Amino acid sequence: MTALLWITAGLLAAQLLFVWWNLTQLPSLGNGQCSSDGERPDTAEGGYSAGKGSPRDAPFLSVLIPARNEEGNIGDCLRSVLSQSGVPLEVLVLDDGSTDGTAEAVREAAKGDPRLRLLHGLPKPDGWVGKCFACHQLSLEAKGDWWLFLDADARLRPGALERAMGTAEGQGSGLITGFPRQEVGSWLERLVVPLMIFTVACHLPVRLVRTSPDPRFTAAHGAFLLIEAESYRAAGGHTACRNELVDDMSLARAVKRAGRPVLLADVTGEVSMRMYQDAQGVWNGYKKNIYAGVGRSRLLLAGILLLYGGMYLFPPAAALFAWASGGDGLVPALIGWGLGTAVKLSVDLRNGQPFWLSFLLPASIVCLTGIALASWKAGAGGQGYVWKGRRYS
Repeated sequence: MTALLWITAGLLAAQLLFVWWNLTQLPSLGNGQCSSDGERPDTAEGGYSAGKGSPRDAPFLSVLIPARNEEGNIGDCLRSVLSQSGVPLEVLVLDDGSTDGTAEAVREAAKGDPRLRLLHGLPKPDGWVGKCFACHQLSLEAKGDWWLFLDADARLRPGALERAMGTAEGQGSGLITGFPRQEVGSWLERLVVPLMIFTVACHLPVRLVRTSPDPRFTAAHGAFLLIEAESYRAAGGHTACRNELVDDMSLARAVKRAGRPVLLADVTGEVSMRMYQDAQGVWNGYKKNIYAGVGRSRLLLAGILLLYGGMYLFPPAAALFAWASGGDGLVPALIGWGLGTAVKLSVDLRNGQPFWLSFLLPASIVCLTGIALASWKAGAGGQGYVWKGRRYS
């Protein structure tokens, strides 16, 4: 037991060093695309480069927002978009069969602004995931050189679009994405939602997202997908991932397969969001995505859960057992527990989460394991998932 705890502590020390390095590989928006050697092209402060960067000749941006029953979110989202300056844009909102006051909220937020258009979605055809079909319809109406797929619960900080388009100009084509800073309310939100970026920081070499053509080295967040229009078409758009529950990752992989660049950037200073409004939303949302996110592989899912249990649950459980029983292994167990906490703390501080949340990592892993098992049961057992009033298998 003691030897195993020392081995676990060593692995966690290596994990911590990797996370520290990996987080430094996330470029910020506004400085252009990082090249494969880590250098960035020279750009004018504020995003666009000198000459091409004036609003008069800047690339035209289409902000595309699918909205289904988003009455409580869409107004603040649109106000944050329409208040942006320095970027010529249009804003298209597709009301995807909402049964609440989403359309009225869009009209109220627009206040006659000619840059905004409200579209009414068609019924979802068989074989399509609802959001994919909504995004596909938006793409048919978009006129921009670049398109930003933005979720209705996202909020843009002042200057966010100018910095994002500065990066787009430096990259030239492809996809730019990132994980927004997460606003959380309920306890299950606090425990589970920040694990998204935690997983990426711990296991995905961020540098390879932009330097490797291998689509396996990809991460994306559907709340903020900035894609060049021609790259979208070359990748097959949302038609190519029409039945994918994790559509953002599928689209990003398709962009790489089309030979276009993908950049994972730090957008926490530009975009914030509250993905779910309560514990039930967290449970259903993650339940829908986890099993699909591992390619419906039972073996891969079991391996990930065993890895997380061994690294983040085993040390604290062993420490409590050793302390209560007076047995061996207390020191390496405490060291492992502390290192696991330090890993979570490093990620949380980078992404605007309170420091004390890292001390609840064991509880986060327990909750994630429970949702993952429910996701596997629903997916493998044929029960399927229900999300926003629609059932998916």
